[in-house]
Amino acid sequence: MRPAEVRFYIDADILGLAHVLAGLRDDVTYPGDPGATVRKRIRPPCPIRSPAVPDKDWIGLVAARGWLIITRDGHIQVHTKELAEVREHSAKMVALDTSQAHGTFDQLEIVMCRWRQIVDLYEQPGPFNYVASRTNLRRISLST
Repeated sequence: MRPAEVRFYIDADILGLAHVLAGLRDDVTYPGDPGATVRKRIRPPCPIRSPAVPDKDWIGLVAARGWLIITRDGHIQVHTKELAEVREHSAKMVALDTSQAHGTFDQLEIVMCRWRQIVDLYEQPGPFNYVASRTNLRRISLST
């Protein structure tokens, strides 16, 4: 079996979605992920060992690996400390629209509707932040 190439990090605020996606895809990880074999590829344990790790501690680690972050943060535009971390570490982030992302199935629906665009964003250099809904993906300013 070959090693997996992780590309997407699912934040602790949507662990239900993280478990679904990580069970289907070898390139998805989440905080506390023990690693797995998916589609004959071995995904290593996530270096973020716990969902309790503060944003300021994991954003830089995830960004340094080039992973795209998927989160559910309805107030991302006003979280100046988190936006500063995104800018400082050139992170790539997509936040699910909280008005639509109530539960795991709703979150999965948003991700599936926007998946091709999210994959395209992975290829782009950071820093950036987008908000994803069922019908669109819009860029959010990183300025405070």
